[in-house]
Amino acid sequence: MPDISTLAIFCALTLGLLVVPGPAVLYIVTRSVSQGRGAGLVSVLGVHTGSVVHVAAAALGISALLAASATAFTVVKYVGVAYLVWLGVRKLMRRGDGDEPIEVKTQSRRRLFWEGFVVNVLNPKTAVFFVAFLPQFTNPEAGPVGPQILLLGLLWIVLGMASDGTYAMLASALAGRVRGSARVRRRLDVGSGVVYLGLAAWLTTEKA
Repeated sequence: MPDISTLAIFCALTLGLLVVPGPAVLYIVTRSVSQGRGAGLVSVLGVHTGSVVHVAAAALGISALLAASATAFTVVKYVGVAYLVWLGVRKLMRRGDGDEPIEVKTQSRRRLFWEGFVVNVLNPKTAVFFVAFLPQFTNPEAGPVGPQILLLGLLWIVLGMASDGTYAMLASALAGRVRGSARVRRRLDVGSGVVYLGLAAWLTTEKA
C-alpha cells in the first residue's frame, strides 16, 4: 500500500483537480441552482456512483497495462497531459457568454441520479485522472497495483463527494448570483485553466 506521505500528496493534488469545474461540477451546479440543495445532492450521489465504474476499470485495466508495457503506459500518460493542457488553454481563452440566466427543466430525483451517473461515466476529466494521474501514486514494489488503485479510487470518491457536495450547497445558497453573473463564471474559468495547466506540468515531471 502507498505510504502516508504519498497518500497525503495524492489527497492534496486530487482536491486541486476536483475543485476545478468540469462536466460533473457544471451538472451539479446547474441542478442545484435550478431545483435546490436536495436535487444537487442527489446529483452528487449519481455522479460518484459513476466514479465507481472508473475505479473498477482502472484497477483492472491499468494493472494489466503496467504489467504489459511501460512504453504503452508512458504514451497514455502523455495523452492525458495533452488533454489537460488543452482543457487549461480552452478555459483561459473562453469568452464570457453574457448574462443569460442558467435555465434547466425540473427533473425527478431518479432522473437526476441517473443523469449524474451517465455524466461522470462519460466524463473525460475523470477518465484522464484514473488513466494518467492516479497510477503515479502506485508502487509495484509495495504489492499488487490493483488494490492500491482501489484504495486511491476510494479516496477520490470520498474527496469528490465532499468537494461536489460543497458546490451543491453553495450553488443552491447563491442561486441568484450564479444564474446571472458572467463575471463569476469567467473567474471560475480562469482559475480552472491555471489548475489544469499546473497539473499537466506536474504530471510531466513524474516517472512512469
